[in-house]
Amino acid sequence: MRTHTIPNPDNSPFVLSLCDYTGNIVEPWAEAGYRCICVDLSHPEEITVNGRVTLIRADVRLWLPPLANYRFVFAAPPCTDVAVSGARYFASKGIGKLAEALALVDACRTICEWSGAPWLLENPVSTLSTYWRKPDFYFDPYQYGGYDTPDDAYTKRTCLWTSSDFRMPPYKPVPPTQGSRMHRLPPDDDRTAVRSATPLGFARAVFRANSDNALDNPKDEPLIASHHQATLPYICHD
Repeated sequence: MRTHTIPNPDNSPFVLSLCDYTGNIVEPWAEAGYRCICVDLSHPEEITVNGRVTLIRADVRLWLPPLANYRFVFAAPPCTDVAVSGARYFASKGIGKLAEALALVDACRTICEWSGAPWLLENPVSTLSTYWRKPDFYFDPYQYGGYDTPDDAYTKRTCLWTSSDFRMPPYKPVPPTQGSRMHRLPPDDDRTAVRSATPLGFARAVFRANSDNALDNPKDEPLIASHHQATLPYICHD
């Protein structure tokens, strides 16, 4: 198992994002002064520091997060072998691909629950509802396009499995004028990264609902209550 030491001279709280290539979800947290870690096998270098964001190239199944004061944890494990949109290919892929995909999900879940921080794990509509449990929440990007992100005016049903203390932000929808935009992307090298990127509107909404200093809960836009109670496993750093 590998881990990394992240310098933190100003003793900032940390935000961790697993299976995250784009860093969209941590962008507002970094801007607010949190120290962010994004872990993904596709990062070009073992460790890259971009201001308050540290990119780590690692397999989350073989990586231990550094001991830190975590304020939030995100996870977006690959959906290719569990999403119902690809169900017609499941038999030809074999059980090995499914086992690998579920192992990634379980590694993310373990780290999320170990952190002691609020967390969310996102995936499209998938077989995780069968192999794990039903999602706590669902959303489409257009439902958060009103957070100054008009380019999020599209549909892509996304499931969220969360901790009990996660605060689901209120919707600020825009008309879904772009429809199912992701299904129309051309088959090029960037397609997977684009499809898996967290919508910026949702990223900003989650920050505003869950950060220490920027809670956004007006009376006419109540937060959506979370209800899942997580158990806390132990991760050994020896």
